[in-house]
Amino acid sequence: MRFQVPQFTEVEDKIVGPLTFKQFIYLAGGIGICIALYKFLPLIIAIILIIPIAILSIALAFYKVNNRPYILMLESMFQYYITKKLYIWKKEPKKTSTKEEGEAVVASQVYVPKLSNSKLKDLTWSLDINENPNPGTKETGNK
Repeated sequence: MRFQVPQFTEVEDKIVGPLTFKQFIYLAGGIGICIALYKFLPLIIAIILIIPIAILSIALAFYKVNNRPYILMLESMFQYYITKKLYIWKKEPKKTSTKEEGEAVVASQVYVPKLSNSKLKDLTWSLDINENPNPGTKETGNK
């Protein structure tokens, strides 16, 4: 028996023309609120309130933040502002002890060998001709 596997499950269906159902509801709600404000309030006050409502309804319908709907960003922002925040930071003073100072002195006295010019030339020569610089180890170069 063969079954067809659904594809494109994240893409919403276009219900009303080029709009999805959610987009249609956001736009219809915004238009309805704007018309009600225009009918019941004086023109200047209505225009002042209509502009942000129209912008919000268009943003809810079409704008995406990080490829996610705008409503999810508004929800996250609202939750962030109403929840309690817990800030924890304890500044600990630096402890100075004789043990740490002794370790610092020992660390500064570590001997780092330096190659002289002749040793460096010998090493580069042995690497160029694929010689093994350490005779006690296996040779890994190709001859």
